[in-house]
Amino acid sequence: MNKNDYEKPDRSGNVREAYGDYSALKDDRLYTIEDYYALPDDERFELIDGRLYKMYAPSGVHQFILGELHILFYDCIRDHNMPCQVLFAPFDVRLDCDDYTMVQPDLMVFCHDFDLGMRRYEGAPDLVIEILSPSTRMKDLLLKLRKYRQAGVREYWIVDPENRTVTVHPFEESDYRPQNYTFDDEIPVAIAKGICRINFSGIAAQMRKLIQE
Repeated sequence: MNKNDYEKPDRSGNVREAYGDYSALKDDRLYTIEDYYALPDDERFELIDGRLYKMYAPSGVHQFILGELHILFYDCIRDHNMPCQVLFAPFDVRLDCDDYTMVQPDLMVFCHDFDLGMRRYEGAPDLVIEILSPSTRMKDLLLKLRKYRQAGVREYWIVDPENRTVTVHPFEESDYRPQNYTFDDEIPVAIAKGICRINFSGIAAQMRKLIQE
């Protein structure tokens, strides 16, 4: 398989990954956290199992959804006096507490000891949300799904703006199976035992007002 099987230009002419490659740097070197912190400040990467993955600038829709979700989770945590914190990217998470993985989830919820002054978080957040984009889609759907579950993330949301769906993976449930929702639904937060619910229909309504189609 050659390079063209992996990389394909989008409509703007920028190269994005084809399905199956996840935009990893194409060499056999095993990278470490030391290499990660030596990267240029004006470029973003994730380090997963010793491989570096380029992160491209997100779209306006991606950032809008991320901002709305941060507000909704923050309000829910505050209104129900939950012992949790919610943060959004870029923020480093040393997921496996080793030297070969450092990720930057789009949104993270931490419901245990949390030091706001730390450089990075050591271990697995309680809840992670990734918002799909052309350059991260397969990485988020396959690679990160496996990594988050193995690392001990309790709940993983995959938001798909293109299809306007949300897939929730409540990993800690004994009979775990993915739960599928649309942007018209109110989605219960599993780690909050349903006390918190995220009204995606409100996000969708605002998007319809702002997107010129």
